[in-house]
Amino acid sequence: MKGNFDLSAPLGGQGAGAGPDTFERIPVSVYATPDEGARAAAAAIAALLRQRAAEGCSCVLGLATGSTMIAVYAELLRLHREEGLSFRNAVTFNLDEYYPIDRTAYQSYYQFMQRHLFQQVDIAPANIHLPDGSLPKEAVRAHCAAYEEAIAAAGGIDLQLLGIGHNGHIGFNEPGSGLHTRTRLVNLEPGTRMANSYEFANPGQVPRLAISMGLSTILQARRIILLAWGPGKARIVRQAVEGQPSESVPASLLQQHPDCRFVVDTAAAAELTRLRAPWLAGEVEWTSATVRRAVVRLALEKGKPVLWLTNKDYTEAGLGDLLADRGDAYTINLEVYYALRDSITGWPGGKQGAGSSHPERAEPWPKRVLIFSPHPDDDIISMGGTFRRLHEQGHTVHVAYQTSGNIAVTDEFLLRHLDFAAGFEAAAGDGNEQTGRALQEVHAYLAQKGPHDLDSPLIRSLKGLIRRGEARATCRYVGLPEDQVHFQNLPFYETGTIEKNPMGPEDVRITKELLQTVRPHQVFAAGDLADPHGTHKVCLDVVLQALKELKESGAGWIGDCRLWLYKGAWQEWDVEEIDMAVPMSPGQVLEKRHGIFMHQSQKDIVPFQGDDAREFWQRAEERNAHTADAYAQLGLTRYAALEAFKRWDF
Repeated sequence: MKGNFDLSAPLGGQGAGAGPDTFERIPVSVYATPDEGARAAAAAIAALLRQRAAEGCSCVLGLATGSTMIAVYAELLRLHREEGLSFRNAVTFNLDEYYPIDRTAYQSYYQFMQRHLFQQVDIAPANIHLPDGSLPKEAVRAHCAAYEEAIAAAGGIDLQLLGIGHNGHIGFNEPGSGLHTRTRLVNLEPGTRMANSYEFANPGQVPRLAISMGLSTILQARRIILLAWGPGKARIVRQAVEGQPSESVPASLLQQHPDCRFVVDTAAAAELTRLRAPWLAGEVEWTSATVRRAVVRLALEKGKPVLWLTNKDYTEAGLGDLLADRGDAYTINLEVYYALRDSITGWPGGKQGAGSSHPERAEPWPKRVLIFSPHPDDDIISMGGTFRRLHEQGHTVHVAYQTSGNIAVTDEFLLRHLDFAAGFEAAAGDGNEQTGRALQEVHAYLAQKGPHDLDSPLIRSLKGLIRRGEARATCRYVGLPEDQVHFQNLPFYETGTIEKNPMGPEDVRITKELLQTVRPHQVFAAGDLADPHGTHKVCLDVVLQALKELKESGAGWIGDCRLWLYKGAWQEWDVEEIDMAVPMSPGQVLEKRHGIFMHQSQKDIVPFQGDDAREFWQRAEERNAHTADAYAQLGLTRYAALEAFKRWDF
């Protein structure tokens, strides 16, 4: 019998474990950032490896793939290199693999594990086990049975790592998977394939099948750690840990495991009752932010304007302590109503002569504004109406496109441009040998390119050129001069793959240089951490690090600079979080749509769009209309649309 190992100590976090003040049926450790959570999970794995080595026995690990796991494996590599953590006694079994897929394909989970862990540690190749997605279909059943036998022969899995899908799947066990399922060939739901499409050149290339451990296999592991990062996972995390166990949410079946723990960041924990409505789980400190959150959520749940809420509404919702702390409903309602009212402004750069109730200060006027756009279309998608307002109201607006966005251009769209270029040269009689060779090279490469192959540097540069032209067209549409448009091409992005490098010193240097040149009074940046391929997060980290270093270096203009965060195409700020809401008329909504249409390479079929099949202009309009509807429901003026921003203290 292998020795027991207590995971509770290294996986503390905020509110570690279910207790009398939570509604959670599974212990949940909440960490401020994904990196902190990943370090805790890696520390637990490292401790188990060392314990098993000291006992003279192997350590059997069940491993998972996907972006959630990258930081965990990075920390394990650091422990291996810097602290001598050995994997010589490790035996690993991976959860799943696409089918069919060759092990040489970049998108295969075999290659993922080689890149992120196996090639860089001292694990014996014979101890590595992954499902084989390259087998003929008639051999898969026997392969799955042999996989189960290998797990049993190894003594069973000591510690299983898991992620969680937006529909609650663990491994590739989709909703409806039976509790007694074992390793098998499974069909992937369209939503899962769409969510994973960011790994492929287009959604159609995502395999429709996968080989996956079953729920019974997973639940037989001695210990389980499930990781979840970001706001996109908040809803399903709550369902899994607070809802009734059900095969319709496979992760909820982990409630039946005797030693399972969820490790999440604050964004993924946001819908847990103890964070979403902490007044239901115990005593809270009633700050202005907490009061606003409680009252806004109460009004939306009741379907009442804020000013219509009564003492009875508060009491029935478990908010009697708020009444005792702040007075009656009338007083509290007015406080929240005025805060919501004052967040709405048609002057995102401030209004000359206006009082202090506006979100942005009146002076200095006009302002220098710098909008950071992670991809070449995030500016117009996320804040197109505000972008136009700032320019039209006389501010000096600069836009910085942080990355080339080249991987989001399909081969078909590139070929369309190449056909035009070749036709133009023929019509103009102005062809040259060098251009002709380049066109031939691209056509030849694309003709032999396999479904899982990466683009060549030349193709990436041409695709980046297409997106740069579309961004310039948008800026011309808004009216921005050419010298106020900046293409940063941050190095972290230029890997040729969906997987990006971490933020580096050169990314920060380029950003600091632009900030010093513009010396902005306002900075707008993407605060959307739900971006499925992580570019937005790295871009925000770069901006924050650049501002931090400039502040520490004593840059005088920093003290007069405010940072406003918008969200991207995937989510919006909750009403209670919004510090500035910029209204748009129906005509302005249409103008924004036309600006988004400048990005023709991103229309119709968009690569890497996550699990949302809508086009970006549809997402933007529905999101902005939803925010306007929420404000109207709360008793504020009804606008056609509202763009939302949160002020960030850097």
